[in-house]
Amino acid sequence: MNQLSQVEAMLFVVGEEGISLEEMAFTLKRPMPEIYQNITDLKDSYESNETSALTLLEVGNHFVLSTKKEFAPLLKEFARSPIANRLSQAALETLSIIAYKQPVTRSEIDELRGVQSSGAVQTLVARQLIEEKGRVDGPGRAILYGTSAYFMDYFGLKDMEELPDVQKMEEDLADEDEPLDLFYDRFKEEDEQ
Repeated sequence: MNQLSQVEAMLFVVGEEGISLEEMAFTLKRPMPEIYQNITDLKDSYESNETSALTLLEVGNHFVLSTKKEFAPLLKEFARSPIANRLSQAALETLSIIAYKQPVTRSEIDELRGVQSSGAVQTLVARQLIEEKGRVDGPGRAILYGTSAYFMDYFGLKDMEELPDVQKMEEDLADEDEPLDLFYDRFKEEDEQ
């Protein structure tokens, strides 16, 4: 691994929240001026490469890997296309967490899901189902996400009270006669033999 690819990997993983120079230097165990030079070199490489759709943005004191602005019309068109209308399982899980826990940060979503959620969050923002509701007071000033007015319209909700009650759903599942296990029937058949 060379230094530029390490910086690029870090920028990719942190997603739209970005990462500060200090955080990157600490994680990669290298001096900040060296990391800053790597970021500058990477940005110059993206900008000079006509076959790359990527660029680096400095937003506040954070660096964010993004697409070049000339691709915005294409990406907006894709987000509106019928092909892109289905949400992945990850996006649905993320949307559910945001709907019930809002306002919530991406790191809180990651903790609840047990996996990294930046791609799902980006998809939901692009589809206007969620939006920024503010920032956390503290280091990094993480974005707080919540559902949007479009979310309410899309799901035909007048207010958040119309969402299904989670405790009731859990109770209903607990009252089931048989366990909800994909392999239950197969194991039951083996036991009977």
